[in-house]
Amino acid sequence: MRSLVKHTHRERYRQIAHTLARHGLGYLLGVLGLERFVPFHKGLLKHPKRPQPYTRPEHVRMALEDLGATFIKLGQMLSTRTDLLPPDYQAEFAKLQDAAPIVPFEQVQTTVVEALGQPLDALFTSFDPVPLAAASIGQAHAATLRNGTEVVVKIRRPGVVEQIEEDLAILHTLAFRASQRWDLAAQYDVVALADEFAQILRAELDYVQEGHNAERFATNLAGDPTVHIPRIFWDTTTARVLTLERVRGIKINDLAALDAAGIDRAVVAERAAKIILKMVFEDGFFHADPHPGNFFIEQDGVIGMIDYGMVGTVDTRTQEHLVRLLLALASQDADRLVDAFLELGVTRQHVDRLALRADLERLLAHYYGQPLGEIALGPMMNEMLAIVRRHHLRLPTNLALLVKTTVMNEGLGMQLDPSFRLTSVILPYAQRLLLRQYAPRFWAKRIGQAGMDAAWMATELPQQARRLLGELERGNLKITMQLTDVEPVMRRMERLINRLILAIITGAFIIGLGMLMAFFHPPGGQWAWVWFATGFFIVAVLGLYLAWSVLRPRRR
Repeated sequence: MRSLVKHTHRERYRQIAHTLARHGLGYLLGVLGLERFVPFHKGLLKHPKRPQPYTRPEHVRMALEDLGATFIKLGQMLSTRTDLLPPDYQAEFAKLQDAAPIVPFEQVQTTVVEALGQPLDALFTSFDPVPLAAASIGQAHAATLRNGTEVVVKIRRPGVVEQIEEDLAILHTLAFRASQRWDLAAQYDVVALADEFAQILRAELDYVQEGHNAERFATNLAGDPTVHIPRIFWDTTTARVLTLERVRGIKINDLAALDAAGIDRAVVAERAAKIILKMVFEDGFFHADPHPGNFFIEQDGVIGMIDYGMVGTVDTRTQEHLVRLLLALASQDADRLVDAFLELGVTRQHVDRLALRADLERLLAHYYGQPLGEIALGPMMNEMLAIVRRHHLRLPTNLALLVKTTVMNEGLGMQLDPSFRLTSVILPYAQRLLLRQYAPRFWAKRIGQAGMDAAWMATELPQQARRLLGELERGNLKITMQLTDVEPVMRRMERLINRLILAIITGAFIIGLGMLMAFFHPPGGQWAWVWFATGFFIVAVLGLYLAWSVLRPRRR
């Protein structure tokens, strides 16, 4: 343990252990059904006071909040992993607010001057010392450039990078230990999940990358007059400071204000859905955090989008798999749906195809006869993801982000227009993708790529074969084999060997006692008979245990 815990992390480990102990006790009592006997909700162990007891997901959520920015981001990321967590935990983790204490203006000013190399008044004609928002990573302030342009300046919090890097190192260590000691953690490859989370979080720390993301969206959506992507001002942007055009408008979930402004909410719902679907199915690059706070409706009905720190990508192969998934749903074909699931999912263990097919057949039966365009996508996807969890499938990170984005998009649309169904908007995109897959140009391109691969193999294969034969002649060729599913067999062999050893020891005791009684006749002293009786008792115990271990029923 001492070698695994760096001295520089010791205090942070202590904070994490203290927090988990405080909230973990409440979680354990919830598991045992004893939470009503220990009033954590009355302020015990510094829990916030409230009338009703806390649930298990609430205890976990409060622990994440107490641990700070990295763990809040972790909870937010896990709230999107509908393939890993049940709905009650997803709903609770979605409540994690990315808020933090306000950084004093003096520190903000110092950070801006250090990052940009000039005083504030040389760059901005005004800079509001009161922030628009204070999050765990950055703080946003309204400002005006020297040319009169209204902007928002995001400043990274001092010391947040060092704290996050320390926490990420600790999370990696904890994930590694968990994968060694917990079979379920190994099945879901929690080390890879921790590394994926670290990659996503480090991208959010880099405001230059966020600026490039915004410009990529602006390029992809340049031909759509219904969306407004704010301009990035690179002269006042670094990795620590981001300056972008200020977007003004009505928050997309402010229904009363939208109605008062005479904006057709049904049109807005369909427009927002089409923007996201174009990102996914045409551009392969999508905004992965479409919550209401990131959408504003401007005076002319244009949708203004902000916050480009979290994005996702969809490659051509994944787009093809998604189309197959939609076609399987539309045709009620369980076998095709199984194929699509296995192509999209990631698992580190054998999947029972028949059981997976049976679960998916029950899902399809629930929606039998309903046109795909009339089905609410959110509930159906929740049922599908429950099946994913049951069979220990794990979606790739970008696909999990896509699922979260899709569900949030439909929820936002239904909030604007209760009759809105995302599936009715998806179908035209799926049909266009399907036509593209069977278009002569698409197949010509694939055949051309296959021809180039074949030509490469024809020229490289003889050389590779010559190298292989050379290594074989020199005795340098090594073949590594990885056996799977041998652990149960090894455990059974170990039990058989232990049983054999026990039988040998028992037999040796019996033979030894028999020889002693045959050749050694103790005098009348009682101590000799005590030793004989002890020996017989040991033999009897060993024999009974051996018989029990052989005859007891075993779980298959």
